[in-house]
Amino acid sequence: MPKIQAITAYRTAVPLTKPFKTALRTVTQAESVIVHILTEDGHSGFGEAPPTHVITGDSLESIESAIGLIAAQLIGHDIRRREILFEKLDKAIIGNSSAKAAVDMALYDLAAQQAGLPLVDFLGGYRHEIETDFTVSVNSPEEMAEDAAAYVQDGFDVLKIKVGIDTIEQDVNRIRAIRQIVGPDVLLRLDANQGWEPKAAVRAIRRMEDAGLGVELVEQPVPAKDIDGLKYVTDHTMTPIMADESIFSPQDAIRVLQLRAADLINIKLMKAGGIHQALKINALAEAYGVKCMTGSMIETKLGVSAAAHFAASQPNITRFDFDPPLMLKKDILPGGIQYSGNKIRFSEKPGLGIDSKQFLQRLMGGDQ
Repeated sequence: MPKIQAITAYRTAVPLTKPFKTALRTVTQAESVIVHILTEDGHSGFGEAPPTHVITGDSLESIESAIGLIAAQLIGHDIRRREILFEKLDKAIIGNSSAKAAVDMALYDLAAQQAGLPLVDFLGGYRHEIETDFTVSVNSPEEMAEDAAAYVQDGFDVLKIKVGIDTIEQDVNRIRAIRQIVGPDVLLRLDANQGWEPKAAVRAIRRMEDAGLGVELVEQPVPAKDIDGLKYVTDHTMTPIMADESIFSPQDAIRVLQLRAADLINIKLMKAGGIHQALKINALAEAYGVKCMTGSMIETKLGVSAAAHFAASQPNITRFDFDPPLMLKKDILPGGIQYSGNKIRFSEKPGLGIDSKQFLQRLMGGDQ
């Protein structure tokens, strides 16, 4: 019987090549807790949880503590009886979505290995190649335009622009400067990270519409809990509005979908608590005719690999935001997804395609 023998957590920290700035925080390194699940028959599954305290409320310490509580509920259970495992995972502790996501990833990694399939195929296998955008951190208009030009030069034709940190005028200037330097054909997505109030958001978006800046969508323009405000922005602008921090759970998704408070949904495993719940959110959105994007936090290629496998497997997920590994000074993961410019491809190896022996050596030996 392939039962869970042990669940172990390891800390990692990888420097970024450039500080990552949003309306919520500035990050200089990707800190994470890596989860390793070992089965009695010697198989290894891996997951990752970055502490994003301004969004999920999680810290390194809280993630490690939650994983300990979750492990006590899962050790000794058969890996094949997934619904029992996910039920125990959900009930082991309230909240703590990042810790749950890391364990969930490792469980899915093991399940796909047992089936002899890459995780993308285990989950549905809709695509075997996807294209990611690249994120422009919020800085001065001039610096953001320079960054945008460099990313386009590197082959990225979809840019995600961070705004919402100071004035509406400055945000409009940022987008105008970027549009002028990258030309008309590059897709620009805006992410305010809850940085605007509803009426200010409408004013900002309408100014960009009137200026012909060609914004594809605006992500989370208002505070996460202001669903009425989110609907106000959606109802009073022509540009599609995407909910991100407003949706953690399927229950959150139901409220936004029923109110038609957003045109699109951004699913992140760290918010949802893993793939198991993310699949439910995507299915709900699909039932309402709402397309989804899948993104990630500032994390290594491990967590992003799991999110990419999930996203590529589902036809209703049409946009992909998986650039964090490209922002890191080094790659600590042997295996996983592979980048070629803006394209992401998947290994034919089962599960997440990780060389478990080599990865464990790095985690235990500090070779990161």
